[in-house]
Amino acid sequence: MGVLNIVKNDRGGQIMLGVLLVITILVPLLNLFVPETNPLHVPTYTVTLMGKYLTLALLAVAVDLVWGYLGILTLGHGAFFALGGYAMGMYLMRQIGDRGVYGNPELPDFMVFLDWQELPWFWQGFDQFWFAAIMIMLVPGVLAFIFGWLAFRSRVSGVYLSIITQAMTYALMLAFYRNEMGFGGNNGLTDFKDLVGFSLQEDTTRIGLFVLSAVALAVGYLICRHLMNSRLGRVCIAVRDAESRARFMGYRVENVKLWIFVISAMLAGVAGALYVPQVGIINPNEFSPINSIEIVVWVAVGGRATLYGAVIGALLINYAKTYFTAELPDVWLFALGGIFVLVTLLLPKGVTGFVAGLKQHKEVSA
Repeated sequence: MGVLNIVKNDRGGQIMLGVLLVITILVPLLNLFVPETNPLHVPTYTVTLMGKYLTLALLAVAVDLVWGYLGILTLGHGAFFALGGYAMGMYLMRQIGDRGVYGNPELPDFMVFLDWQELPWFWQGFDQFWFAAIMIMLVPGVLAFIFGWLAFRSRVSGVYLSIITQAMTYALMLAFYRNEMGFGGNNGLTDFKDLVGFSLQEDTTRIGLFVLSAVALAVGYLICRHLMNSRLGRVCIAVRDAESRARFMGYRVENVKLWIFVISAMLAGVAGALYVPQVGIINPNEFSPINSIEIVVWVAVGGRATLYGAVIGALLINYAKTYFTAELPDVWLFALGGIFVLVTLLLPKGVTGFVAGLKQHKEVSA
């Protein structure tokens, strides 16, 4: 009943969660119990690809929370996503143990190659899943808190805030490229073997990660929807539409921005942590500013301030990216730019806004 109350007035969210539930049940069944020769069989590769899309959809929901409802155009959310991914990657590297190339039970292969003698202090504890799970949310959350506390109390906003968020992720990318940082340099972290004792090569593990990604997306969506249904959500919209007036009414605008920003960063961290074991690698390219810009395009295409629109946009654009990078790799960036320009000019409210407009027009005509 609590879940139904959260999405009571959210028709788009109800449909999205319903479709997600059906997919979460059907896809594992079609993979495990339908023979490979049957046209209804879903290959494990497709299951993994869909799981990856769901993690990116969660990331899009996190960005829509701060851009759509708070008016903060963040161009650095890829940093929080990557930090969550690195936290998971560090745990997965510690699970390799003596099965690495150099057979060192304590040090990851890249540290042995670089002649490190002992494990750095910031790698301690990552042999335990519970510790890694905390760090997946805590590290992005702390960075977002520090960044937000400095930026929002200084009343940095608009294009200046966007540039600063992009500078933050670019600085992190440069730092993580350095071998002495202890995160594998430009090669990043890879060659993962298993997760909490389950081999990452097994079909059942892949299915488990797909289901976890779907559950994380549903829970993340409900958290964001619950926040936006609450009084805090109404204050967020007031801050977005008339910040000075909200401040004059006595609201601590900087606190509202700060906590929504932190929650969004933690959701992005969870998305990154689920993304890494499904793609098998995390490297500094995930901090690349172009990645953060792509996330904004997903939300713009789907429709801002809807949450379910961000999910639709993430799925559409990432499917297009998969197609273009496989068939026409040199065209992808031009296609992405063209999509963004066309959506900005022709569909300012995104796909969901266009569909809502058609529905309203049909009702008026009837």
